[in-house]
Amino acid sequence: MAHPPTAAPTSLPELAGLFLRLGTTAFGGPAAHVALMEEEVVRRRGWLSQQAFLDLLSAANLIPGPNSTELAIHIGYERRGWKGLLVAGTCFIAPAMLIAMAFAWAYVRFGTLPALTGVLYGVKPVIVAVVAQALWSLGKLALKTWPLRLVAGAALVLGLLGVNELLLLFTAGLVTGALSWPTLAHKTVPPALLNLVGAVGALALLPALLGLGPGGSPAAGTATPLGLLPLGLAFVKIGSVLYGSGYVLLAFLDADLVQRFHWLTQGKLLDAVVVGQVTPGPVFTTATFVGYVLQGWRGALVATVGIFLPAFVFVGLSIKLVAQLRQSPLAGAFLDGLNAASWALMAAVSLTLARTALLDISTGALAVVSAFLLLRYKVNSAWLVLGGAALGYSLQQTGLL
Repeated sequence: MAHPPTAAPTSLPELAGLFLRLGTTAFGGPAAHVALMEEEVVRRRGWLSQQAFLDLLSAANLIPGPNSTELAIHIGYERRGWKGLLVAGTCFIAPAMLIAMAFAWAYVRFGTLPALTGVLYGVKPVIVAVVAQALWSLGKLALKTWPLRLVAGAALVLGLLGVNELLLLFTAGLVTGALSWPTLAHKTVPPALLNLVGAVGALALLPALLGLGPGGSPAAGTATPLGLLPLGLAFVKIGSVLYGSGYVLLAFLDADLVQRFHWLTQGKLLDAVVVGQVTPGPVFTTATFVGYVLQGWRGALVATVGIFLPAFVFVGLSIKLVAQLRQSPLAGAFLDGLNAASWALMAAVSLTLARTALLDISTGALAVVSAFLLLRYKVNSAWLVLGGAALGYSLQQTGLL
């Protein structure tokens, strides 16, 4: 049961503590991060209503960059303004950056990555339960009418088929807006909605206009000189135009760092992506690993700042727009469609996660037990994640995996 939203201000240390903990324990990728944030800020602390949380999630989905990090940045702003924006985003990123840097140090020193098979074996089923709980909770509000349920169902199918997520979000908003038009036709089209249409269109076209992205990179040629400035600019570009999952990030990194600049081999790039996928916190800390491998700890810091900086900028620019959208009935209908499609995209990722996590009877049982403890006893998901990791590691050490 979600607590009523509290008007009491959140202290910066409280914000920092929550997002430092989430950045340290939030395994499973963006869908899992969203689920953990919903549990903490809506149901456990009552910082946001379900509706406000959904609106911020849709806003994060509309802009390029790491969606869960952008959601953390939005939450920080909602609770403590610009200081909260910086604190929440930085504290969510920092633990993952330090963990990725430690993996990179070990990789450079020993030439291999530590074995994480057991830890992931135990953590992933727990994450499936956490995400399922969040989907159930958010779905009761996001899918409150039959038209929204139909829009979400169509978005889920298309998302599983690989249709571009920005196209899905935008189309869902237009459909729900059109369905509401007969009852809202007397309303003028709000400037906020027109601004959103223009902004989303510009962001969707930006990679093509600038010749960026996996399909727009020049053919392989001579190697580009490597330095901190070129490294930082390369990651700023990627953070500014990238929509989608870690697999899309892999395509961008391969196009630029391997094919275009010749800074990395494909083998090292794949190792970097593995680290981003298996460590807690944002998947974009793949950049931290790459930066360390190429330029040591300075390169790790420059690459991390480069890929995450656009997220802070885009969130800062979109804050007022989100507030204006909910104030207009017609724009609110458009936002309801975005929320339904955001729920569907999260569900699509969750189904993929479940297929990779529930491998046998043991993992299935662990997911069921975790769901029971979450729903019946409201156990903090962080403890369940740590318990799953410890169980999986123990099984690996005893040779049972």
